[in-house]
Amino acid sequence: MSGEELIRATIRGLSRAIILWLLLREGMSGYRLTKEMRRITGHPYTPGAIYPLLYELEKKKLIIGEWIQKGRRKLKHYSITDEGRKVINNIRGTLEKPIKDLLMNLTE
Repeated sequence: MSGEELIRATIRGLSRAIILWLLLREGMSGYRLTKEMRRITGHPYTPGAIYPLLYELEKKKLIIGEWIQKGRRKLKHYSITDEGRKVINNIRGTLEKPIKDLLMNLTE
């Protein structure tokens, strides 16, 4: 596995957590989530990659999607649920110290 493949696989593995983190900051549409994922990761996320994750997170009740009227169009606006907040806080707690230690040791 090349370095680039490893980076892509790592980002893919963190995609759900990144989506929860983004929605913790503010609710947004799937289109905007796709743009934010591209911006944050620097990788070319597509709606075809994001929407299955949104459906999965919604099915697990970690996020909720609500249809809103925006001009003539209907958009699905996603927000995090209380359960989703618990999960992202657990992820933070689980990763905080090991990741900090790992990053500190990488510089040695």
